[in-house]
Amino acid sequence: MLLPELAPDHLPPEAAEWRKAIGTLRPSSSPCRYLGASAWANIHEACTDFTERFGAGAVRLISTAPELFGVHPEHGLLRVDWCGVMVIGGRKAIGIKADRIPFGNLSGYRNVPGTPVGIPIWEFAARREGK
Repeated sequence: MLLPELAPDHLPPEAAEWRKAIGTLRPSSSPCRYLGASAWANIHEACTDFTERFGAGAVRLISTAPELFGVHPEHGLLRVDWCGVMVIGGRKAIGIKADRIPFGNLSGYRNVPGTPVGIPIWEFAARREGK
């Protein structure tokens, strides 16, 4: 039996980086002003679950961190038009398609032409903390 630190990672390097970055964010402490603790906990759980279950597929389908986990560089989640599909709503994805991520009876589209692109939420959190 392999020890956990020696077990091969099932995620490609990009998705492993997403997992690590999301892991640095505390589920009990919202990185964005005006985002409540329970809403943030749901978003954090959904992002973690997505990365573990669908991260490899997202990388293969050329998703980027901002498309998935982005927020407005100054206003965070207040500007949902800048947000990535995984940080809106806090729902767990049930799959991944070439052009969208299904959430049951809803879908989030990652790459709509002309949509502004934010920064990953972990970069937003680091800016707020002055890192």
